[in-house]
Amino acid sequence: APVFLRVARQTTFINGIDLVRALEKYVTDGQLKPTTLFITFDVENLYTMIPRQGALEALMQFLERHLCNKKIGTLRIDDIMRMARLVLDTNIFAYENKYYRQIRGGAMGSAFTQTLANIYMLDWEQKLIQDQEADKEIYGRYIDDVFMTTNSTFDQVKEKLENAHRKDPNIRISYSIQSTIDFLDVTVSNDNGQLKTTIFHKPAAEPYILPYTSDHPRHVYHNIPYAALLRAGRICSNVEDFDIERIRIDLSLLLNEYPPSFVSKHFHRFFQLNQAMPVLERLDSEVYHEIHQNLLHTPTRKEKQLQETTEDLDALPEILQKKSLGIRMSCTQNITSKVDQD
Repeated sequence: APVFLRVARQTTFINGIDLVRALEKYVTDGQLKPTTLFITFDVENLYTMIPRQGALEALMQFLERHLCNKKIGTLRIDDIMRMARLVLDTNIFAYENKYYRQIRGGAMGSAFTQTLANIYMLDWEQKLIQDQEADKEIYGRYIDDVFMTTNSTFDQVKEKLENAHRKDPNIRISYSIQSTIDFLDVTVSNDNGQLKTTIFHKPAAEPYILPYTSDHPRHVYHNIPYAALLRAGRICSNVEDFDIERIRIDLSLLLNEYPPSFVSKHFHRFFQLNQAMPVLERLDSEVYHEIHQNLLHTPTRKEKQLQETTEDLDALPEILQKKSLGIRMSCTQNITSKVDQD
């Protein structure tokens, strides 16, 4: 995954914050017009539809093209390919007292399947990426969900997407073309040439928050109000939408039995630490704009972790590193001493 992210980082969205950054740069570059449309499409059943041989060929080409020393740590390309075949050929599962072997795609939820699907998609999406770059438009993918911008006509966009749909029988897409659209946890709107981004709430997931009465360490609860406001400050493009989200967070916490005094205390902590009291007290739009920009361009924890994993791609993955035998040797010595005494 670190190698893939290094190669495809510019066209990969790791979260909704990534999308908002790309959109605000798009506006700064003068690309957002009153007629600009947003496109999203979903790849249907990506994990289970990728063909075994096609995926292995895509993996081989990717490794040969992007590994500097033809190795990851001490693993050569041949080693990686042998392990890939082993994983794909031994996907066994049980259903109604019978055993089955999966012969197409990979196991859902498997880190390897996700990486393999990403690499297979990387080859498929190159024509779309090149077209978008030539037109100075956005293209970004999060696994099997894609977001694009366009200043072409509706019919031109539809033709392009239909061509992509026909390119590979294993990749089937369902798309939407609108001036207001939902992608990941962001609702994106083009209001006559003005960008508006707000938090998209999936009905199945919200307004649930970890109940205050659940058995978790206290610091977990302390972080929830702050993290929710931080997410809102990064995604909401204007102060009015941020305030609506603040009220929603407040109500969600109260519904999940958080004490009002607790909620108030940690809300104030967010606004004080970010020098945002004018936003809380009088919805100051200028102060909010500055805070929004600062929060938006501060790397998230996940981004910092990804940065660390992609810095040294020649290092052997941690899971394959040799472990210290100090504890085992100590135990062996103790056992030997006891035997000698007996």
